[in-house]
Amino acid sequence: MSGRRLTFGKPIEDAITRLRFAPKSNNLLVSSWDSCLRLYDVDASMPRLEAQTEAALLDCCFQDEFVAYSAGSDGSIHRYDLHSGNQDTIGNHDNSATCAEYSDETCLVITGGWDRKIFYWDARATNVIQSFTSLGQDVESMSLFGFDVLVATETSVNVYDLRNLKEVVHTKHSDMGIRIRCVRSIPYLKGFAIGSIDGRVTLELPYLSSTDEMGYTFRCHPKSRNGKYYLAAVNDISFNPLFFGAFVTGDYEGYAISWDARSRKRLFELPRYPNSVASLSYNHTGELLAVASGYTYQEANEIEDPPEIFIQELGESYMKSLSAGSSCRT
Repeated sequence: MSGRRLTFGKPIEDAITRLRFAPKSNNLLVSSWDSCLRLYDVDASMPRLEAQTEAALLDCCFQDEFVAYSAGSDGSIHRYDLHSGNQDTIGNHDNSATCAEYSDETCLVITGGWDRKIFYWDARATNVIQSFTSLGQDVESMSLFGFDVLVATETSVNVYDLRNLKEVVHTKHSDMGIRIRCVRSIPYLKGFAIGSIDGRVTLELPYLSSTDEMGYTFRCHPKSRNGKYYLAAVNDISFNPLFFGAFVTGDYEGYAISWDARSRKRLFELPRYPNSVASLSYNHTGELLAVASGYTYQEANEIEDPPEIFIQELGESYMKSLSAGSSCRT
């Protein structure tokens, strides 16, 4: 299976930081270091929006099909009208803003940054009201499901409840203090997955359990270089919204691999991408997988070829491998 490469009127000129499929359509939101937020209609194979800002965009998220947000390297949090292209600034961090999420349950925009703060912005207010939680470390990654906000710092993940922002519900420390690259919530139960720079993936299923029997850590398969084996950083994780426990990891060496969380087995591996897998996103039906391939500023000797986005259509054979390893959600 070969992925379809997306083409843009204005090529993406710097590293891609995040891909997000829309909640109910096949519109794809793209943030990147070239300071441009893009909206791409995958069904029509054409860009719908290219909104330029002053700073590099380190993350993006949808509110709904019509509104989106971005987190900027200058600390700014921008809001976009995806139809008109108009944008405004709803607030600022004191340092680079690295993460952005939107909560349907509370109508809050949640952002984190290198100022070691989490901000909560009320999207309903005419003048956006802010509150914040102060942390002891920079926010590296964030994920949201329901009322649960997962916040990854360098070596731990804190879970907060949006109904009580003052207390940490749960904390998970990475094994042996290994730095965390990403955290992603599981969209159908109280649990999450952590990707680390040493190629490990840790799953907490669920974190409210009184025992650790549902949590485990595994290593994505090692790669060979000059006759030696090593492990590549897990840059992103995406869970399939249709098949329970099925998820994909994307790593620094350009591999995207599907796994079954319950059987702890590899389901399939996609053909290697030309550069690092920087970001992944399933569409709302779980039949399309968007893959960003490009440099990620992790090493000084990275090949800075123009970043690319591929759309993998999960054909019948791949869907069968998913259904064989995981239960289909109805």
